[in-house]
Amino acid sequence: YNAHTKSWIGQTAESVKKYCSTAEVFINLSGINPVREYFQEIPIRVFIDTDPVFTQIRHLSDSAVKSLANKHNRFFTFGENFGALDCEIPDDNLPWKSTRQPVVMDVWKVNEGNMNGTWTTVMQWDSYKELEYNGKHFRMKSASFEPFLKLPASVSDQLELAIGSESAPKKKLMQNGWLITNPLIVTKTAESYQEYIQQSKGEWSIAKQGYVSSKSGWFSERSSCYLASGLPVIVQDTGFSRFIKTGEGLIAFTTVEEAIAAFNNVNNDYKRHCQAARAIAEEYFNSENVLDHLLRSVFV
Repeated sequence: YNAHTKSWIGQTAESVKKYCSTAEVFINLSGINPVREYFQEIPIRVFIDTDPVFTQIRHLSDSAVKSLANKHNRFFTFGENFGALDCEIPDDNLPWKSTRQPVVMDVWKVNEGNMNGTWTTVMQWDSYKELEYNGKHFRMKSASFEPFLKLPASVSDQLELAIGSESAPKKKLMQNGWLITNPLIVTKTAESYQEYIQQSKGEWSIAKQGYVSSKSGWFSERSSCYLASGLPVIVQDTGFSRFIKTGEGLIAFTTVEEAIAAFNNVNNDYKRHCQAARAIAEEYFNSENVLDHLLRSVFV
């Protein structure tokens, strides 16, 4: 959408080419869109990596994928811990800088949290096949979930998963107290997705095993939307707690015991955690700040 002319571009290849001839920055989210010849004429071409560790391994193992990446000249990743001594995201020889999920705060109005509501999340059990690098396997959420399978029996709250992928053991999950709902209904429209989040008590979720084991520092765009709605978030730590304030509104856990303690913490003062959640979103994920920093960085 061209904000200057208030019209949509892209109805024809010619209209796209004409628009690209005057553009200064091309942003390729997740780096999956083909960088056509007319896009390559744009001087600044930004690759935003939303899948840290998996992206870099693909670049090291698939020359076609790396060739697409090489058509960009600015590189940003949601793996905020990239380059740290303990971070196991492999070096694919691209100059990655960190960025975060931008949230338009005006779109996510503060919602009065429901103390008696259900903790929810939207997730894929297996998104794609695990990857291997230097003898180490980087896996999906299915590999992170097993230690938390019996969590519903240890807390007083209801926990629900809007869970996708055919491999998800939904019957087993329900037998262990998890509520299950259809993610295709939840995510059918932007409005239904937002409604699902905002009717929740908050979010509880694990992360892909690869994000956790690599200490990537990745943080979910979904979780940032719960925070923006003024709803507490309890999520598995990938290393993001080094960069984002936790303890109130956002609580990071690594063990089952820490997850249980987080529920008790939130329930002791739910309103305070709701207020803190929105404050975290405004401080760390406000699109005005995140995108301003990114755009300033691309011209350096």
